[in-house]
Amino acid sequence: MSEDTPTPEENTPTPEEGLDAATLQAMAEGGDGRNIDALYNVKLDVRVVLGRSRMSVSDLLELTRGSVIELDRKVGDPIDIMINDRMVARGDLVKVNGDFIGVALREIVKDFIPGS
Repeated sequence: MSEDTPTPEENTPTPEEGLDAATLQAMAEGGDGRNIDALYNVKLDVRVVLGRSRMSVSDLLELTRGSVIELDRKVGDPIDIMINDRMVARGDLVKVNGDFIGVALREIVKDFIPGS
């Protein structure tokens, strides 16, 4: 390869490029000559948000092992699934033999679905 030819890693879109749903869909369909395989190695920040709480720094510093933090949600309320600080879905915690093992998706946020 010449020095001017980008490597496959340089062609891989990153979340910072801000690809919108229409662009991703066109890439998936091969409409712009790019291959969806290039997206497989893009790393995303995925968070499962059980709830939120506000506390002062002094209260935070008093937390110890076994401390309980009250959240703004009740047991049974859906949790949020966030990708790169954008909510993409809601779901329920999955518990097997007393252990939480994952999240079952309840709904996908409509604004996240390409073409919706």
